[in-house]
Amino acid sequence: MTIEQLDWHGVDEGWGRRAVDFATLSEPANCREYVAVQHRLAVSAPDRLLDVACGSGLAVELARVRGAECAGIDASGRLVAVARDRNPGADIRVGDMNALPWADASFDVATSFRGIWATTPVAVSEIHRVLVPGGRVGLTVWGHLKKSPGAWALAPFKMATSATLENQAAMVSLGRPGVGEDLLARFGFEDIERVDVPFVWEFADPQMFARALASTGPAYEAIQNVGEAAFLETATRQAGQLVRDGLPLRAAIAVVGFLARKPDRGGRRRET
Repeated sequence: MTIEQLDWHGVDEGWGRRAVDFATLSEPANCREYVAVQHRLAVSAPDRLLDVACGSGLAVELARVRGAECAGIDASGRLVAVARDRNPGADIRVGDMNALPWADASFDVATSFRGIWATTPVAVSEIHRVLVPGGRVGLTVWGHLKKSPGAWALAPFKMATSATLENQAAMVSLGRPGVGEDLLARFGFEDIERVDVPFVWEFADPQMFARALASTGPAYEAIQNVGEAAFLETATRQAGQLVRDGLPLRAAIAVVGFLARKPDRGGRRRET
């Protein structure tokens, strides 16, 4: 059974067991993605922003720099502990994104960075509920992975079981043409736009790459199948073939974003 098929309380085992490694070695590479989407959404004061599947809270921190009043939710208590440490005073909660613990129309903006998938559509409905009329949403998902120059960085995940890999394929299907747009439209969003989002992993050496990768949920699924030693050895060996003298390991991977609005029948709209 994969992490996504577990009750949300079980997600912490996969994503939280290496929370500090994820926060310091893996998540910083997501900055391009976070900044690009927040820029497209024109996040600023006095926005009230919710980040769904907020992980260790770097996206929340960047939104606060832009002036937003922020909240976040994640299923991993250990990642939430890091997110709270990074964001004193922000309303960051451990919980289920399929049953958001906020009232209707609580937020002006909602984001989720590779946290909502084709296998978790109810979360989109919940985002619609907690947004004000005219509220903006930005979601990201993996794009065309096989054509990505950095696809090599995801190869160690393939050591998971065949059932797990099938579920992962179903998850990332949200990035296929029309699929994400249809999901947002189904739950009542409008002005839906697909955008390419910059995403690059960079690491100092193969060992650091392997350690960072091992801190993620998909790595945990592979580790459950082959063991941590085998996962780290394979990841290190594969990355070692791509070392460049005087340059970091670099993996550019396709990420797509979906920007949309909750309808405002009263005619109010903030231009972005």
